[in-house]
Amino acid sequence: MMACAASSVKDSLNVGGAKAFSNNLFRDYLKSSVSYPVSEISSPIRAQHVAYGSNLIVRGSKSRDFSSKLASTNGSSKVSEERVTVLVIGGGGREHALCYALERSPSCDAVFCAPGNSGIAQSGDATCIPDLDISNSDAVISFCRNWGVGLVVVGPEAPLVAGLANELVKAGIPTFGPSSEAAALEGSKDFMKKLCDKYHIPTAKYQTFTDPSDAKKYVEEQGAPIVVKADGLAAGKGVVVAMTLEKAFEAIDSMLVEGSFGSAGSRVIIEEYLEGEEVSFFALVDGETALPLESAQDHKRVGDGDVGPNTGGMGAYSPAPIVTEKLKCKVMESIIVPTVKGMAAEGCKFVGVLYAGIMIEKKSGLPKLIEYNVRFGDPECQVLMMRLQSDLAQVLLAACRGELGSVSLTWSPELATVVVMASEGYPGVYKKGTVIKNIDEAEQVSPAVKIFHAGTALDRDGNFVAAGGRVLGVTAKGKDIEEARAKAYDALDVVDWPEGFFRHDIGWRAQKYRRMVAH
Repeated sequence: MMACAASSVKDSLNVGGAKAFSNNLFRDYLKSSVSYPVSEISSPIRAQHVAYGSNLIVRGSKSRDFSSKLASTNGSSKVSEERVTVLVIGGGGREHALCYALERSPSCDAVFCAPGNSGIAQSGDATCIPDLDISNSDAVISFCRNWGVGLVVVGPEAPLVAGLANELVKAGIPTFGPSSEAAALEGSKDFMKKLCDKYHIPTAKYQTFTDPSDAKKYVEEQGAPIVVKADGLAAGKGVVVAMTLEKAFEAIDSMLVEGSFGSAGSRVIIEEYLEGEEVSFFALVDGETALPLESAQDHKRVGDGDVGPNTGGMGAYSPAPIVTEKLKCKVMESIIVPTVKGMAAEGCKFVGVLYAGIMIEKKSGLPKLIEYNVRFGDPECQVLMMRLQSDLAQVLLAACRGELGSVSLTWSPELATVVVMASEGYPGVYKKGTVIKNIDEAEQVSPAVKIFHAGTALDRDGNFVAAGGRVLGVTAKGKDIEEARAKAYDALDVVDWPEGFFRHDIGWRAQKYRRMVAH
């Protein structure tokens, strides 16, 4: 079996001999993980038919002729004729994209999203349940049982680290997302690095510190540039790429002395600076088998030309031309499969999506693992869901059941790109409540355009307003990067939001790669 196809580790596991590592590592991780709260999304959402109660009117409920739709599943082999109602946990652009793909799934009867947001509710891609407390597993389980939910898809990392998937699985509800123990791959960078050490997964050289003086001494020994990371969850803001020793010392003091990230920054990882090109690599995992998704590449820096501070992501495109089939196989063989094997050997099987931040190192041309996330990336999820043609509901159910070995995926041959519109001031202090007009008109620019809502609400007059830092993901497909970009930026020109901003150069790496190949 090719390593870059669905790869199983079932026959190669050696569980014996891992107990000491497992016990110590998971014990240390779990001590700190209890302080990670589930992120609460509180915005003045106002939308019809979203109340959690007996009068709920379900949007997207389908009465399709299922047999006539089987052909459109395009690649989910052995699609069952069972119908399923899905609950998506979360309320951002990633969750909107998942709802959009699930709503298109032939086997999906209805899609709920908790808490969701006003844009998701208004789009018709899901029925939003803003008053369902996703930090209360009993409430989530009760909702699932009352509404016949047959699959829960957990979008954000915080509920996973807090153990929501553990409780849902214990209640017998199929859940796509790892246990709290397996979510340590994202919840603790120290945990991830130790796993890499034990299972020979290529990553940057590092040391872990709790004492600021020791951390600074190590930085002086290593020199700059160097990378300082908060160990725990920090909403995508806990990584500082320090180009000078002074910047590294400032980051260490911010995390270990000033406590700017709370318990998440009570331990820091000091890591070597890797030079090269960063890509996002995703694989669905069922505990034993890993199935790679299409490649994507995002833009972390806030400003054109990749300047300014890091963000959660200002745009992305898929596929990433730098990720060749040869490189995909190398990532699967050297990074993804050893991780799946290692987690299983430690008695902690991973079920969900592995999102690996990969650096294609300039000096060697080989991939190294920068970090793991245990959920779909945002905004990469938006471009992946635009291109996916398979029945997502059945694919994710197969992962929950340990049946990914019988699944293949079909993707649109077109390229997709997303440009994020953010509130002025992001990723720093930004203003909420500014009015956004012409979103529907922008989406009508082309049938290939879809606008995903990451942080919108409705004001008393029924206008969309900004309720977050990253607010809209204007997404488009095209035959190549130039066409996809043109459609996305044409739609952006229609959106009327003076207090918003976006990067003008999303996709520049793909364009550069095309020119290089052409010459």
